[in-house]
Formats: sequence, structure tokens, C-alpha cells
Amino acid sequence: MSDNELVAIESLQIEHASTVDRVAAELRRACFDGELSPGTPLREIAIADSLGVGRSTVREALAALVAEGLAVRIPNRGTQVRRPDPEAIADVTRARLVLEVAGVRNWRHATHEAREDVRAALKRYSDVVHGNPSQAALNQAHLDVHRSFVALNGSQRLTAVADTLNTEIRLALASVDRIKRNAADQVHSHELLVRLLDNDDFEAAAEELTQHLQGGESSMKESVSSS
Repeated sequence: MSDNELVAIESLQIEHASTVDRVAAELRRACFDGELSPGTPLREIAIADSLGVGRSTVREALAALVAEGLAVRIPNRGTQVRRPDPEAIADVTRARLVLEVAGVRNWRHATHEAREDVRAALKRYSDVVHGNPSQAALNQAHLDVHRSFVALNGSQRLTAVADTLNTEIRLALASVDRIKRNAADQVHSHELLVRLLDNDDFEAAAEELTQHLQGGESSMKESVSSS
């Protein structure tokens, strides 16, 4: 095989991978925006025709979503958007409480950069809320604030765990129809939490965060139970 032929083959492989990534990204966006609701069948032919790609590309993209827990394969019924389970939502909330409360309690010992990342994430969230965001953009900005709380622990591994939990919870968040209406209140709640941290009132900050996460759990469980 000549050098030119080898380059051509490698280029095809790279382009194929990027197409799979783009298809997977579009399907994630549709899930997180609520366009593809839980239980929606993800049919290869329909998706391939809609996006103008081959079925093999769609098949690989769907495999990525299954691996991420955003979709499930059901025998004799194909692939569909995963239905968030109330028990799973409760379990994820318990894990988030452990990670995030530990982070805010570590505020005084966290690096200056980590504390500034919290403020920057909160500023971005506020900017998104006061624009005209999609559901996906709003939820991502909100979860970025919570990710920054975990990062106060100073552990990349814990932050990676938080990323996994946040990916899992975004499907449930996409089904909560009052998120946009309450977004400004959420910003104020987080601003209060940061003020408490700046005043070294870590117990009050931990309580504020706990109530916030438990309230979110109730909203998500109510939403998925009624869908």
C-alpha cells in the first residue's frame, strides 16, 4: 500500500469517527432539550434519513448513548431513550449530596482558583438565565455550578464521578417543565450559598445546598412519575 493510499484510508476513518460523534451529540442535545422524551424509540432508519448519514453511523452513535446510560436496548423492540427511574434519581441525589456538601465544607481549605471557579460558574449561569436559553443550555449551566462545588474537594476523581452523575440526571431534568420559571430563584439561592461560604457559615451553606438538592430530587421524581 502506498503512502497516499494509507493517508486516504486514515482520513476516512477519522471522518467516520467525527460523524459518529456529531450524530451522538445531536441525539444527546435532543434528549437534554426534551425533544426526545423518555421511552421514545430511536429508530436507525428514521434517524439516518433525518440526519443524512448511514445506518452504521447511527448504530455506533446509539451504542455510545447506551454506554452513557442515556438510551437502552430492549429485546425485540430496539433502542429507546431511557426512562429515568425514581429510585435511581434518589440514589444519584444521595451521591451528589456527599460530593457537593463535602466540597462546600472544604471552602476555606480549597484553592483560590477553585473558589473563583465557583463564582465564574455562577456568573455564567446567571448570564444564561437572563438570556433566552434552551432547556439543555440552562440545565448544563446549572449543573456546572454544582460541578464547581465538587471541585472544591480538590480531587479530579471526585469531579469525574460528579460528571457521570450529572450526565445521568440530565435526562430527568429535561422533563421538569418549571425549570425555566424557577431559574432566577435558583441563581439567587446559589448566590446566597456563596455569601454564606464567604462568611464562613459552612453549616448554613451545607443546609442550603441540601435543601436545594432535595427539592430538585422531588421535582424530578414527580415529573418522571407523571410522564
